[in-house]
Amino acid sequence: MSTTYKKRMQRKKEYIDSRIDEANIDTGIIVLLTGNGKGKSSSAMGMICRALGYDMKVGLVRFLKGEQQTGEDLFLDNHSNIFSAHMESGFTWNTQDQELDKKRAMETWLEAKKFLSDSKISVVVLDEITYMINYNYLDEAEILNTLSNRPENQHVVITGRAASKGLIDASDTVSEVEDVKHAFRANIRAQKGIDL
Repeated sequence: MSTTYKKRMQRKKEYIDSRIDEANIDTGIIVLLTGNGKGKSSSAMGMICRALGYDMKVGLVRFLKGEQQTGEDLFLDNHSNIFSAHMESGFTWNTQDQELDKKRAMETWLEAKKFLSDSKISVVVLDEITYMINYNYLDEAEILNTLSNRPENQHVVITGRAASKGLIDASDTVSEVEDVKHAFRANIRAQKGIDL
């Protein structure tokens, strides 16, 4: 190993260690996963697994996915620390009934609000809620108000494409997943264990 490389890595370690020392605030954060790429909901499911590893309670709220069951759902089903609410009508282009979709979105949001006011729930995932704002099914101001008034140490993970400026501004961490290439465009159907 060269002396130059070792010195560079020592400087890097000192810098990283100093940044870790400066990060001394413990509080609930909002993580927003947006963009057109694949993996936003999957990333949120990974955070659920992290939380469960620490025996934390999780509220999982899924908008738009309806009856579509994923591997995560099968794995997490009946876990004692998972509390879930799913919007029953699924993707709005399936129902083609705007009023029904608005009604189901509101019913699901009311369940989400319960999670967002419960200090025993450490992490709340609002999967695909960005669509509810973009389609005007839910009021963004009410969502932002609820997020800002949640228990102090509660974390929230929000997923969905085209996140509003309000959600971006309210979030502590924002990641945009870019779509570079997708198997579906090559007529490859959604695969169990990868897409479902």
